[in-house]
Amino acid sequence: MKNWSDLLFHATVYLEGFVLLRITNEPNMSRLAVFASGNGSNAQRITEYFSGHPSISIDLLLCNKPGAYVLTRAEKLGIPAMVFDRASFYETGLVGKTLESHGIDFIILAGFLWLIPKTLIAAFPGRIINIHPALLPKYGGKGMYGMKVHEAVIASGERESGITIHHVDEHYDEGHIIFQAKCPVSVGDTPESLAARIHVLEYTYFPEVIEKIVTRDR
Repeated sequence: MKNWSDLLFHATVYLEGFVLLRITNEPNMSRLAVFASGNGSNAQRITEYFSGHPSISIDLLLCNKPGAYVLTRAEKLGIPAMVFDRASFYETGLVGKTLESHGIDFIILAGFLWLIPKTLIAAFPGRIINIHPALLPKYGGKGMYGMKVHEAVIASGERESGITIHHVDEHYDEGHIIFQAKCPVSVGDTPESLAARIHVLEYTYFPEVIEKIVTRDR
């Protein structure tokens, strides 16, 4: 008979409807936590991409907006989720403690709108990755997200836009750029039509770039 230490062990603890702890004693796995604030289509794409991956798993979804659709996606995908407020994120350290309890190795920001606190940046040096729906350094910074970015790109008469995947530092959208992909801005584009083109780039490249970064860091 095998010892308990030889077996894979999965445990989940619930408090007030939210998952706080999930232990996965699987050797050689890099564990990722995804932060999202809204719809969560990128979070779903990332989770599906790594489903069954031999060395990377999505172990936790964290959201700062109760009722955001990304929480519904997480439930359907069977990913533990945590909803948190500003105090838990910036003051009490609860979010950081939860990440630690899950053994998280990387943080992925997929449409997450709050500035990451210095404590988390220090705890995950070079291991927090964000995607921005424009070609940084243009159209970045506080308040530049979602349709606001696409509106600004079109209003400025840009002929191309794209995505930027970058490391996260203590400033909005100023971390080291890892990868960019471009798409045309067509005459007559609306923010919605440009967003659709950007989403294709996000869904195609974000999971692949994450995989390269995580496997390179192993």
